[in-house]
Amino acid sequence: MDQLWPLLKVVIPKTKPSITLQGQGYLTTAIAWNNTANSSGGTFYSGSLQVFSDNFIAKNISFMNVAPIPKPGDVGAQAVAIRISGDQAAFWGCGFFGAQDTLHDDKGRHYFKDCYIQGSIDFIFGNAKSLYEDCELISIAKPVAAGSRSIDGSVTAHGRALKEEDTGFAFVNCKIGGTGRVWLGRAWRPFSRVVFALTTMSDIIAPEGWNDFNDATRDQTIYYGEYKCSGAGADMSMRASYVQRLNDTEASNFLNVSFISGNQWLQPFNN
Repeated sequence: MDQLWPLLKVVIPKTKPSITLQGQGYLTTAIAWNNTANSSGGTFYSGSLQVFSDNFIAKNISFMNVAPIPKPGDVGAQAVAIRISGDQAAFWGCGFFGAQDTLHDDKGRHYFKDCYIQGSIDFIFGNAKSLYEDCELISIAKPVAAGSRSIDGSVTAHGRALKEEDTGFAFVNCKIGGTGRVWLGRAWRPFSRVVFALTTMSDIIAPEGWNDFNDATRDQTIYYGEYKCSGAGADMSMRASYVQRLNDTEASNFLNVSFISGNQWLQPFNN
């Protein structure tokens, strides 16, 4: 697939496992569509690519939703670039372009390496168990005036609903930049679990870092951790009280592919 830029909606059903999509680079090859929650019957159905099968692999290709960028509070404007709902998926050198709800990391174990992920509000969301390594996370939220405390976006919204669910997002050696003032994550569900480790954060990150979805009862059940991050946005002195500053032992569970049992299924890039 070379320089694929037409509007194209693709669904890979559960009955089609072990499919690989490979492009010539995430700035050259793309699958793009323009559905929104309003136009598709719900956020979950708006993805330009929807993958329900296991063992999906994507290399050097982008997934885009080119619907108009919504303003905070717009109803039904969520526009997913990709929904990944199968187990054991891997993305190498891929791009994910959208605004609100760009990457629906729905369920299953997933690996993202050297990817570029763009959005504004909850732009990585879902209830998967995923490791993001060496990825760029770029906010396109509206710039905030100097001195303003307003928040206009969030990088993640993890949807772990029960303590027994073995899910979560881990970001390792990533870079966060772009525009606006955003949270690292907000608690879409009561047991939301996200860790940022060894990640460089620009000053777009709000001082409190995270949000409990304006539900203080979730402060006792969510798991939000940071480990040896750097940059202007990594200052933890004003973080929300429920945020954990992880030590070496605590962080070790999130730092490599063992977090997603990748040693049992993840293949090398050139395999």
